[in-house]
Amino acid sequence: MTSQADDRPRQAGGLRERKKAKTRLAIQQHAVRLFREQGYAATTIDQIAEAAEVSPSTFFRYFPAKEDVVLYDPFDPLIIDAYRTQPAELGPIAALRAAVRAVVASMPAERLAPERDRQALILATPELRSKMLDELVRTLDLFATIVAERVDRDPEEYEVRTLVGAVIGVAIAAWRTAGEDLAAFVALFEAGLEHLETGLQL
Repeated sequence: MTSQADDRPRQAGGLRERKKAKTRLAIQQHAVRLFREQGYAATTIDQIAEAAEVSPSTFFRYFPAKEDVVLYDPFDPLIIDAYRTQPAELGPIAALRAAVRAVVASMPAERLAPERDRQALILATPELRSKMLDELVRTLDLFATIVAERVDRDPEEYEVRTLVGAVIGVAIAAWRTAGEDLAAFVALFEAGLEHLETGLQL
């Protein structure tokens, strides 16, 4: 049996991570609000830090550059956590579909509105759209890791990365079709994964 003392480091670590996630999300939400009010180019990191009540150095601990505060997808870690809890008998795409459904169903409306604003800002800002490729590569690496875990493969295997690349392709197609309508994006992404699941399996 694990003692209460043994639990303390794990609980402390979990609390620290939750506080960091809360700070990261607050910085992002203030940044997106300022970008939409003032324009992306006209908004400075100092202004974002002031609005979020953090120092500029704290901003840079969470986001390496100005564009990263918008491009960071706050749903990625939630989906990854939900993915890892799916039953082992589910294949990689079925597990992802279930994870996305679970995250969206548990998300309060006040969290969805800022995400719509973030997506709309990316679509409307050429400087951000031009940086999306780097973000997509990062996402591919993240999801290749969890897919590989599920099927007991190496995340660098071409077949694993091809499957994850196809999933990202579904997400891009859904995003381009739905625009800033988050509900439409989720529905299209779900339909796209279902279609993909019938034709591409590891």
